[in-house]
Amino acid sequence: QVQLVESGGGLVQAGGSLRLSCVASGSIVGINQMGWYRQAPGKPRELVAMSISGGIRNYADSVKGRFTISIDHTKNTVYLQMSSLKPEDTAVYYCNANILTSWVSRNDYWGQGTQVSVSS
Repeated sequence: QVQLVESGGGLVQAGGSLRLSCVASGSIVGINQMGWYRQAPGKPRELVAMSISGGIRNYADSVKGRFTISIDHTKNTVYLQMSSLKPEDTAVYYCNANILTSWVSRNDYWGQGTQVSVSS
């Protein structure tokens, strides 16, 4: 079984910064991709940033230039450095990972979510 545990959310003023972390633990053979989604009240969940094996990083247009995703494979941990935060970044941020638990099995996993609130 695999678990994703997020940390680092909180309340910050507009223009401020936060760093989210997500640690994957359990029976992990490898990680295909690991990243972040967010969901604001009344809105669908959306991709924020994703780190894909091979060094590919994808970002939502709304966060390009402000957010940076990085991954430490030695710690099975993904980070999201968020800068120049805006009130519209307020949401619950979810960690997502596609993980191999054996050489023939891979699945998607989700964290429990961490709240990010940006005040104007």
